[in-house]
Amino acid sequence: MSPEKALDEYLVRIRISEGKSERTVKAYTEDLKQYLAWLQEKGIEDTDDITALLIQDFIIEESLDKAGTSLARMAASIRSFHRDLSFMYGGEDPSANLSVSRGARKLPVWCTEQEVAKLMDSFDDSVPEELMRHALLEMIYSCGLRVSEVTSLTLGRVDLDTGMLRVLGKGDKERIIPIASGSIPLLKKYRDTVRPLFMKKKSQLFFLNRFGRKVTPRSVELLMENKCAELGFEKHITPHKLRHSYATHLLKGGADLRSIQEMLGHADISTTEIYTHVASSQLFDGYRQFHPGSLEGDLDDDKKRK
Repeated sequence: MSPEKALDEYLVRIRISEGKSERTVKAYTEDLKQYLAWLQEKGIEDTDDITALLIQDFIIEESLDKAGTSLARMAASIRSFHRDLSFMYGGEDPSANLSVSRGARKLPVWCTEQEVAKLMDSFDDSVPEELMRHALLEMIYSCGLRVSEVTSLTLGRVDLDTGMLRVLGKGDKERIIPIASGSIPLLKKYRDTVRPLFMKKKSQLFFLNRFGRKVTPRSVELLMENKCAELGFEKHITPHKLRHSYATHLLKGGADLRSIQEMLGHADISTTEIYTHVASSQLFDGYRQFHPGSLEGDLDDDKKRK
C-alpha cells in the first residue's frame, strides 16, 4: 500500500473509531506528513518497504531540529500510525521498538568560518557542474536552508535583485529570508549561465542537475561526503551541518535568537536555543586556548600560594 493511502485511512479511523480530538488529529497529521515526505525522498513507495532502520534515521535527522518534547510527540505519531497499519493489514510493526528520550540534547556539529571558506573555495567555477554544486551549497549556508528546501526551490521564490528568498518549509509554512550579499554574484552566474545550459525541458526548479532534472537530497549528501574526504575534514560535515553553521555564525555575529528562529523556520524557540549553548561552549574553549594561563595552571598557582 502506498504510504499516502495508508495515512488517509489512518486519519479517518482515529477521527471516527477512536474519537481523537481535532487538535490531536491535526498534530498527528503534521507529524506524519513530514515523515511521509521524508520517506518519499528516500524512494519509499510501499509501506512494506519501511524498516526500523529507516524510522530511526528519520528520527535522528529530526532530532537536529526539534526540541525533546516535539520529537517525542513525533515518535508517538509514527508508532500510532504503524501500530494501526499492522493491526489492520497484518505484518510486523517496524516502529515497535522506537524510543525517544526527552532528556538533554547533544550540541550540533558546526563548521568554523575557515572550514566553510575552504569548502566553498574548493570548487572550479569554470566547470558548469562544479558551479551548480558550489551555488547550491552556498545557498544552503547563506540562507540556513534544509536540504529538502534548497532542492525544491523554484525560480519565482528566489529574487536575486532584492536579495530575498521565499521558502516553503515544514508544514507548508512560508518564511522570507535575506540572501547574503556576498553570495548573490555566484547565484546569478549559476542562474544566468549554467541553468539554461542544463535545462532540457521547461522547469521552474531553481537548481537542476546536468540532466535537467531535480537535484536529489541524497546527491547533496554524497557531494558533502566526497568533499569531506577531498578536503581532509575530520568532522563529518553534512548539508544539515551547514545549516547549523549558518545559525551559529549568525549568533556569534550578534543576531538575536528570535530572528534566527524565524529564519530557520523553527516552530519552538527552545529548538533555536541550542545555539546559545554552542556559542557558550565556543567561548569557554576560546578562553582555555588563548588565555595566558590555563584554568588548570591558575588553580595550581593558587594552591602554591596557599
